[in-house]
Amino acid sequence: MHDKPTPLGCDPADLAWVESTVKQAGTSFAAGMRILPPMRRYGMYAIYAFCRVVDDIADGNTPLAERTKGLEDWHQRVAELYAERAFPPTEALDRVLLAAINFFSLQQADFDAVIDGMLMDTQTAIVAPDEKTLDLYCDRVASAVGRLSVRIFGDSSENGNAVAYHLGRALQITNILRDIPEDAARGRLYLPADLLERFDVPKDPVQALFAPGLEQVARVMAARAQDHFRTAFATMKLCQPRSMLAARIMGASYESILKALCKRGWRASVLRNRPHTSLIGKAKWFALSYIP
Repeated sequence: MHDKPTPLGCDPADLAWVESTVKQAGTSFAAGMRILPPMRRYGMYAIYAFCRVVDDIADGNTPLAERTKGLEDWHQRVAELYAERAFPPTEALDRVLLAAINFFSLQQADFDAVIDGMLMDTQTAIVAPDEKTLDLYCDRVASAVGRLSVRIFGDSSENGNAVAYHLGRALQITNILRDIPEDAARGRLYLPADLLERFDVPKDPVQALFAPGLEQVARVMAARAQDHFRTAFATMKLCQPRSMLAARIMGASYESILKALCKRGWRASVLRNRPHTSLIGKAKWFALSYIP
């Protein structure tokens, strides 16, 4: 029993669990989450913890069959959260997720999409996908998270979904451009086949790292990400400003990464250098995000 109300009506120990998951991950999204009022902040902590857990399953070192089962089990766990139940969930994450689902009217299809995106990574390593497959992947692992997030931020409108669509793709393309060497070590190459062919870049993940044309491929993808950032920020202006503040902070943080990557380039000699971003740089892109 608790003398005072808690965010989402959850046990403090459950709230502490999802919060610790976010803190341990050291995510660049933390600043955007911290500015939210407690109810929305812990809702976002639960979404991030869910994404972290399923991503760890997908990227784990266990046999493929075990990872696939682990993700399929999460499909069942999500289904149970949406089913009428006589007893509460037994896991802390599930309990906070259930509270967030009920409070913010989160959609089961978006949770399932995230899991399906992780399954795309586990079934076969994604290597030089076609454009349709890449876009589906970005929608599942990023824009679906955005659709969950904008509801927690306080906007379930079509404009809110449009922000999720564009910002999710901007963030995921930035991730892809940042993690090319790390993905190659896992046998993955998320850059689209048609661009690789256009600039004579091998579709082998490791060989692609040393191809002169990789720079041109990456810059085309960076321009796509920038277009998505621009559209996302413009669409935010059609939403309630307060509901989009966290999204704007998260977007500006990632746009600063994209700008740093473009400055660094994608030559083989610098490819493994992590992009440098600063608080001042993030603040700059946050301020510029308000300008048409």
